[in-house]
Amino acid sequence: MLDGKALGGRLKELRMKNSITQSQLADYLGVDQSYISKFESGQRQISVLSLEKLAHLFGLPVESLLEGEFYLEQIPFAMRAKQLESEDLESIAVINRIALNLRDMQRMAEVHTDNA
Repeated sequence: MLDGKALGGRLKELRMKNSITQSQLADYLGVDQSYISKFESGQRQISVLSLEKLAHLFGLPVESLLEGEFYLEQIPFAMRAKQLESEDLESIAVINRIALNLRDMQRMAEVHTDNA
């Protein structure tokens, strides 16, 4: 499991990779931008609810965020808009949650088929 500073660095990496600003992420989570900055630098802890919301946004299981390396590839998304609004990030998170559930169901079906 990553410590707070490493987790903050990991989420900063994901945020930047997906061209999301600290302000956009703060709006999405309903927190102040300074909270995101302090979290990314390891000066502040993040709530489980926020961690879950971030995992959905980035298309990763929560467990993957907490490990040293991602064990599943992130579900990619592309937006043509220059400015993503909180509602856009909510939509991306909902779609990613559906995709993650589908991935899990496919894995369970494979296990069931292999055991049959």
